Amino acid sequence: MSHPQETRDWIRVLAKYREPDLLRTWWVILNTLVPVVALWAVAWWALDVSYWISLACAIVIGFFLMRTFCLQHDAGHGALFRSKRANDWLGRLCSIFTITPYAVWRKMHAVHHETHGNLERREMGDVRTLTVEEYYARGVWGRFAYRVYRSGLFLFGVAPALLFFLQYRLPVGLWHERKYWVSAISLNVVLALILGAMFVAKGWAPILVIFVPSVLLGALAGVWTFYVQHQFEDTAWSRPPDWQVHDAALYGSSYVELPAWFAWFTANIGIHHVHHLYAKIPFYRLPEVIRDYPVFAETNRMNFWDSLKCVHFHLWDERLGRILSFRQAHAIYGRGPEAVVPAE
Repeated sequence: MSHPQETRDWIRVLAKYREPDLLRTWWVILNTLVPVVALWAVAWWALDVSYWISLACAIVIGFFLMRTFCLQHDAGHGALFRSKRANDWLGRLCSIFTITPYAVWRKMHAVHHETHGNLERREMGDVRTLTVEEYYARGVWGRFAYRVYRSGLFLFGVAPALLFFLQYRLPVGLWHERKYWVSAISLNVVLALILGAMFVAKGWAPILVIFVPSVLLGALAGVWTFYVQHQFEDTAWSRPPDWQVHDAALYGSSYVELPAWFAWFTANIGIHHVHHLYAKIPFYRLPEVIRDYPVFAETNRMNFWDSLKCVHFHLWDERLGRILSFRQAHAIYGRGPEAVVPAE
């Protein structure tokens, strides 16, 4: 097959994959949400038998919550139904399971798609990434704070809980518009009613043994998946006018080739470079693109084990045009407070 000469020309090619198959859409909704409800029912019953059974169910629920989040993600892009209303209602339904306000997250994610890889617009929806020069311009405590923030312990241990249990309770960064407050607060009310009913029925057990562990596992999987989609060795960042949205989509997003079972739970989101190029392609059609255009299978490709190494990348070096670890940056520019990045 012939390939486009310019990255933006892929948009015309990929447009043929955007149409959702309504039978497949309804099937993925059913095979995601029905198991969540069924597993919750089993876990609830097991509270009177063994907390360990309930906790085991919670672990499986966590994986299904990751898939549920991906349904909410695709609904936010208008990818699963032709109707905007249908997509929005599906997104709102999923938000009750993912405890992520639909309108708030959809807006933040839209900004991410519009600005990813643009060093002039690191606004929201991204893992905060400093350039080498910005890092060395900070004082001792500023560097220390950034190192803590970019540590694996914080990003994958603390951040998921902070993000889902605290930050998503308010429209952080979107204070000025009423609809985002409505989205966040209305979801909080629904969650309070559900958790309150659980407490009245069985005390703290369902909250601490089922709800919290399942949400934390789903949040951890979500944060890791999002992180490796853009924080990888061959990623790309630039400033306008060099920055172009389609180039950033293709070359600044990864293709993580996951085991089939994990790809199912993450709804093919590992094919992220294609998703960024054309966000309205339903997730179940992304493998068709890889099949029909093998060039995508060789672009920014990683396997699961490769993706684990991405946690060591921290700083974008504009001079070298690559992402560095703190160790690499220190080897090049020095370590102490007096270290600076030389002017070009």
